[in-house]
Amino acid sequence: MASWSKSGEKAAAGYEYTVVKGIFLQSESSTRADGFDYATSNFGLIDRAYPTDGDAQVGETHWQRFARYVDYLNAAAVETGSGATYKVLFMGRHGEGDHNVAEAYYGTPAWNCYWAQQDGNANDTAATTPIIWNDAHLTPIGASQATRAHDVWASQLSSQKQPAPQRYYVSPLTRCMQTAQLTFKGLVLPAESPYRPTVKERLREDVSTHTCDRRSTKTSLQAEFPAYNFEDGFVEHDPMWTGTTDEPPAAHDVRSKALLDDVFLTDPSTWISFTSHSGAITSLLRVLGHRPFELSTGQVISVLVRAESVKGGGGQSGGRTGGPSANPKDDAPWTKADTCAAPPVTSIQGQGCVCQPTKAPGAPSF
Repeated sequence: MASWSKSGEKAAAGYEYTVVKGIFLQSESSTRADGFDYATSNFGLIDRAYPTDGDAQVGETHWQRFARYVDYLNAAAVETGSGATYKVLFMGRHGEGDHNVAEAYYGTPAWNCYWAQQDGNANDTAATTPIIWNDAHLTPIGASQATRAHDVWASQLSSQKQPAPQRYYVSPLTRCMQTAQLTFKGLVLPAESPYRPTVKERLREDVSTHTCDRRSTKTSLQAEFPAYNFEDGFVEHDPMWTGTTDEPPAAHDVRSKALLDDVFLTDPSTWISFTSHSGAITSLLRVLGHRPFELSTGQVISVLVRAESVKGGGGQSGGRTGGPSANPKDDAPWTKADTCAAPPVTSIQGQGCVCQPTKAPGAPSF
């Protein structure tokens, strides 16, 4: 296991992030998150005019006009020496996973206090179907959601001339790697921007006692996804999951800030895809200053981001560049988790579960 301190690295200044509003519906307060579907709304791109429309050619799509505007913003930032850069982030949540189904079956209170700490339902004497949710995989529904995303991207690239991502970043948890594979593999992409995903440790879900948050070994992931690139420093065993502590939102935001600083510092691409999780995307949106926008499984949020390098920060995260995989942990203490030793006696939504005795699950040994 990699050697690192729980006190972790502090987030350096790096970049200050601003969401450019008036571009995507998801950034507007008038857009409701529940029921919103990127697939039927042109990824949320607002139908509007741009200052660069005078250069538009007859028959250009809205996405082509928007792409010209983004190029203009980046060129103007260079010309004025503002130190700003603009990127369009497509942040997709994985499709439905086995853990999502299990939580719905057991109910959230019982899931959080007992079942989520198990590798699967082997301890459930009433279970008729064996399910494993340790580093959860996609369900058939989750796979169909990712396949739908593939079809949406294929249509957008062809009919709307939507720019394809130039870089693809993926969480190291299996459900995200499966989702990205089903979504992007086989698309007709520009020769200069092929689908070559990079696995980023910091892009993973909130780290809790839940076994669905524990990633598999690097060796097993490489065997299952041989075409994936793993970032420098990606270690064999999970460096974050303990089985006894939960990552608080403030610590997750430090991790998300470090991820963004790393990407904005080292990746010159303008169009970037993140395949991640509900909690991870929620944290990224907080760091970006975006309004809360909850995604259901298989959904995507698009954001135009302005990043300005902070003097003295040098665009670095925690004083390091290149995004080491031994993730940063905030100085704020992680929460010690007390959980049920056996399935709870009762579990009522809004009241929690009743169980005795309670204990924290043992930390894994590698």
